Amino acid sequence: MTRRHIPDGKPEARPDSGGATLLDVAQAARVSLATASRVFSTPGMVRESTAQRVLDAARKLSFRPNLLGSKLRAQQSRMIGVMLPTMDNAVFAECWRGIEEAALAAGYSLMLVTSGYDPAREGERVEYLLRHRVDGMVLTVADAARSAVLDQLDGEGVPYVLAYNQASARGRRYSVSVDNRGSACAGVETLIAAGHRRIVVVSGAFVASDRARQRFAGYQDAMREHGLEPVPALCLPSHTASNAAQIRALMDANDAPTAFFCTNDLLAIGVISDLGRLGLRVPADVSVLGYDGIALGSVVEPTLATVVQPNTDIGTRAVRHLLARLRAAPDDAPVPSRVTLLPHALRVTGTIAAPPERANPSIPARVPRIPARIPRIP
Repeated sequence: MTRRHIPDGKPEARPDSGGATLLDVAQAARVSLATASRVFSTPGMVRESTAQRVLDAARKLSFRPNLLGSKLRAQQSRMIGVMLPTMDNAVFAECWRGIEEAALAAGYSLMLVTSGYDPAREGERVEYLLRHRVDGMVLTVADAARSAVLDQLDGEGVPYVLAYNQASARGRRYSVSVDNRGSACAGVETLIAAGHRRIVVVSGAFVASDRARQRFAGYQDAMREHGLEPVPALCLPSHTASNAAQIRALMDANDAPTAFFCTNDLLAIGVISDLGRLGLRVPADVSVLGYDGIALGSVVEPTLATVVQPNTDIGTRAVRHLLARLRAAPDDAPVPSRVTLLPHALRVTGTIAAPPERANPSIPARVPRIPARIPRIP
């Protein structure tokens, strides 16, 4: 089968025989063009029920594939598709480094797309990857539990591994991440141990990130465990623009927070900048805790206190797990578990200090230190 480009720029499959095209078959079977192609080239990669729908549609349309072309197409592309939310956030750039190193070491090429944290755009980008016949995918989606894209890939039997999204232990999806909820809980406990009682979470839009929701749940766990009342999160529209007006409104209130927990490091760096514009010092007046452990946080002044996740390793492991699913890993490589949780650490120096005495007059001078349950970075 050959391909040509029609005027609107979308590829169209030519018929191998008769009047029907492979695209006609794909539409009749309600699958992507790439999945229909796999049925005739590498049927072992397609779920049996999906393959049967395609074959039934082909029979009704009198579509007969070119056997020589099928043999040529039977070889894998040795290309991995990657979809990340953005490359503007260094956390995904660090993850990409691990993806690239692992893929190239295994002799695979990469095709990268970004979704802009938009669930609708995820579908378009994944379809783009499928049209380019990638063998499998490494994906970060907005909400793994309610993702139409993942449902589609599951239904069509396309191999993929999630990076950062934490799949359900009871499900059948593969993922590589940290324990978002547990690690956030441990991070907030360091703020409580320092004497903070009024802690506010700063997040991006919850709809765009299930990780942000899980980290907020970890904040709630820590607060309730220590008899403190959680407060609603401050959801900001941008990770990079100034949000000084929203921060000022919080700091002008009678119950102003003494600490912020930001669900990613870019937000934390932005909050520190906005607090500076308001004449507040970090950590002398307000403490700030981030989440991600990006390299930038270790070179700002003061050093950003943060929950550190192994971003490069997440990318590396996701590719290795995908290769195992594609049966392209070495024979002696261990079989990965479906849900892989990598260890995290805490960096608690720099932007965390005890709250000013005037902020919490009822707090005892010495607060018992909460035992650390995870590694700490000096």
